[in-house]
Amino acid sequence: MKAILTFVFFIFISTAGLAQSSKTVVKVETNPAKVELNVSIDNDNELQKEVARLYRYKNSRVKKALKFRTKANRSKMA
Repeated sequence: MKAILTFVFFIFISTAGLAQSSKTVVKVETNPAKVELNVSIDNDNELQKEVARLYRYKNSRVKKALKFRTKANRSKMA
């Protein structure tokens, strides 16, 4: 009985929602604009040297932040 009432309620709400939607069509005027692309590619990769840092433990800062303890984590004495 509950399933039937839920189904009827769902059908009622969905038809009421469809009845409220307006069918007006709004037209928007568009203004075309000309776009000019000026792309220059620099091949100076050989001159740039980057230093990469090497950490001993991967994601150590993240693991430390996720490993926090609260009072709820502690074991309780009976």
